[in-house]
Amino acid sequence: MENLNFFEKYSETAAELIMTYAPKVLLAIVVLLVGLRIVNVIISMIGKQLSKSKIDETLKPFITHLLSWLLKIMLFISVASMVGIETTSFVAVLGAAGLAVGLALQGTLANFAGGVLLLLFRPYKVGDLVETQGRLGIVKEVQIFTSILSTPDNKMAIIPNGAIMNGEIINYTALGKIRVDLVMGISYGADIRKAKEVLLNVMQAHPKVLKDPAPFVGVQELGDSSVNLAVRPFAEPPNYWDVYFDIYEQGKIALDDHNIEIPFPQMDVHMKN
Repeated sequence: MENLNFFEKYSETAAELIMTYAPKVLLAIVVLLVGLRIVNVIISMIGKQLSKSKIDETLKPFITHLLSWLLKIMLFISVASMVGIETTSFVAVLGAAGLAVGLALQGTLANFAGGVLLLLFRPYKVGDLVETQGRLGIVKEVQIFTSILSTPDNKMAIIPNGAIMNGEIINYTALGKIRVDLVMGISYGADIRKAKEVLLNVMQAHPKVLKDPAPFVGVQELGDSSVNLAVRPFAEPPNYWDVYFDIYEQGKIALDDHNIEIPFPQMDVHMKN
């Protein structure tokens, strides 16, 4: 009999709780779903307005991502208050949880700080050719936590902003001109002056090689099997790979046309009787 009374008592309590909180929970779920849709619409509208504005391309994704996070946090706080959670208590709990999460996610916070510093100091912007963390590529987007590069082999490299700010950044676009470093070897019996003239003519005739600074050819080293010439054309950063491959190919053809040998590795062997 006591068990029956106990069951009836808690059944009534459960029913009261359901009747009290079920409408609030359902309403909160509806508000959450609708609110997320509204946030997405707002962020989409802001993104379109930013695209029409003259704001730097680097800032646009950062601003939209940051606003999206802020609006979603505000939405979740509003939904929590609808369920019956005290907002002040919720904020206090959120602050304590934020501290704990912050300690657990120090790397993520470092990436956020790195993203802010990237926007403040602007070591690169969207469209720049950069090298960082062992990756070379064109900057496609700077987000809150990461930067996205498009590599020469058409891969997407996602690099944490914290690591970027704590490492070396080489920006090939910032100065507007980039030197293309090539090495071409000729045989020891070849005429160095003639080879330099031929390679200079190839570079001067190329439409994407800059006239200023002027291209240069000089002896880099005396190798085991060849005299290695440093071939140094300058180009605009977007034309880097075109110049790189074209000068190698056209230089080889031009040297062949002038009977200047590019030797294979070889070794002289002296035999004693």
